[in-house]
Amino acid sequence: MKKNLVGIIVAVVILSASGSLATPSTIVDSNQKIETLVLSSVTILENEKYSSVMLSEATSYLSTSGGYAVPVVTKVFTFPFMTKITDVTVDFSGITIVPLLKPLKMAVSPIADTNDGSGDESEQAGAGSIYPSQSFSYHMAAGRQNGEIVTFVAVRLYPVQYLPAESILRCAKNADITVTYELPDAHVPAFVDEFDLVIIAPEKFADTLQPLVTHKIAMGMSTKLVTRSDICDSVYFPAEGRDCAEEMKYFIKNAVEQWGTEYVLLVGGRNGGINQEKWWVPVRYVLLDDDSGEYSYLTDLYFADIYDSMGNFSSWDSNNNGVFAEWVGTQKDILDMYPDVYVGRLACTNVLQVKTMVKKIISYETTTFGSDWFKKFIGVAGDTYPAAGDPYYEGELATNASFQQLESLGFEASMMWTSNGRFTGSDSVIAEFSTGAGFVHFSGHGNPASWSTHPPRNDSWVGGLKVTDMSSLKNGKEQPVVIVGGCHNAQFNTSLMNIIKGVLENGLDYFEYKEFIGAFWYDEWIPRCWAWSMATQTRGGAIAVIANSGLGYGEPGADTLTQRGRHLEWLFFKAYKDGAVNLGATHATDVIYYMNEHPPMADQTDCKIAQEWVLLGDPSLLIGGYSS
Repeated sequence: MKKNLVGIIVAVVILSASGSLATPSTIVDSNQKIETLVLSSVTILENEKYSSVMLSEATSYLSTSGGYAVPVVTKVFTFPFMTKITDVTVDFSGITIVPLLKPLKMAVSPIADTNDGSGDESEQAGAGSIYPSQSFSYHMAAGRQNGEIVTFVAVRLYPVQYLPAESILRCAKNADITVTYELPDAHVPAFVDEFDLVIIAPEKFADTLQPLVTHKIAMGMSTKLVTRSDICDSVYFPAEGRDCAEEMKYFIKNAVEQWGTEYVLLVGGRNGGINQEKWWVPVRYVLLDDDSGEYSYLTDLYFADIYDSMGNFSSWDSNNNGVFAEWVGTQKDILDMYPDVYVGRLACTNVLQVKTMVKKIISYETTTFGSDWFKKFIGVAGDTYPAAGDPYYEGELATNASFQQLESLGFEASMMWTSNGRFTGSDSVIAEFSTGAGFVHFSGHGNPASWSTHPPRNDSWVGGLKVTDMSSLKNGKEQPVVIVGGCHNAQFNTSLMNIIKGVLENGLDYFEYKEFIGAFWYDEWIPRCWAWSMATQTRGGAIAVIANSGLGYGEPGADTLTQRGRHLEWLFFKAYKDGAVNLGATHATDVIYYMNEHPPMADQTDCKIAQEWVLLGDPSLLIGGYSS
């Protein structure tokens, strides 16, 4: 394991470099950006069955079902918002032929974090074809970077192509990228700067939120509290939209354009309802069916993605059939998905929870700065996919990769791993968590009520934390930002009402252990999901939690850090290292980094991974607190 871990560490250090490319030369004129890349020679590794190809400049590896695991080199260009991209070309040169003694490794199918085995290898691509058939691809999107909305162009290079019939690789030494563009017209409006933060909440929560508004303004962040009735009654902007969620999204769009809003805090979770859920503030469900058995889940990314790459309103209903975020069979809405505003949610169901969160946010931002405890990172993990013959402990690799991003910033690590004997059950996690930390990263398996993982190469379970354990977290004001890899830990639609719904739909069979969504054993009936329970503890817990609202996905084995959920997890810490200091900006940059590497409209799993990565916390929160 030690040798494998060293190899992964080296890979993460390489991938941590922005762009991860050999020293490029760039030429910029009024119409083109041209970049020349010089690439290293490939390294071929062999086992008893396959060859694997390694390229030091690779930022990820292709994981397309039915394809091969060839390296990808991604280069991201940014332009002013609404720049028109007229052409993208890549010219490769210095082609060499590398023979293989064994077939190239196939891409591994994505594995849901409810499954503990290895991913299945895809069916082999057609013999005689070259893979990938194109030497590059690209996609465009509008999103926020360093506080400004820009146009992203993510160019994905495939400098290594495989010819399976001949058992050879075609490897390029040089790549010349040319992006031709037209700058936006002068009439594109500049966003004003009136309210940095907009808080959207029901009228019932308004008075309790006033101390938070006062605090934010005192910290230099101009803040506006808006109630749902203000939106519906067109108090500030004309109300428009086909349902409550779209109406709120149009309001956010107007706030961005007319108030210069950068952060939006949604305060409100579920407010009852049985057959039809009720919410304090609107939510959006995604309708994506990836054959996992889960065809719908919550996303707040919908409210953050305001524009497409051309500056149009990103409706998430491109076929205009009234069904939002649809990807079922051939019915597919084309989405931008890059955040244009930083959105987080306090999924409060009552005034007491609002009061708790307001108190915690104010305390964190005014007392954390300069504290020794903040510079501590806790990683809680084990062997996520303990398949026979797999020497990699995926969760431990992910938490280690996260810490590598923080180490140069002066953080110290406390690794609660099953392999080092420090993670033995919930008591060990509670004890370490209660000492305080700036960040905690759980990487393993979850459901709405619990989180756990496996010991090395063993499919037995080591329990981490359950919802019933949260009150035992006694870390006081020393509260971390928590990142969670696993399924459903942030499924914030859980409610006791779901028991009534389950009985009405399935009778007493609801309490039998059966494989249908909504069964009692899925724990969707708990009053607060795992993440929200941790955030709302009054004597400790977390200041914020980022986790999945639906099924999590991973890549078992050697490629775990460059694919699927484990990749997204450690990219959060890269975003922080790269200078994103407010929580919403760090969360959004994490998602953007992931989508740059894994285009969301090219793969259902990658699309879902980005959509379900929910921030339950204040997006304007200054990580580490204010200095005065």
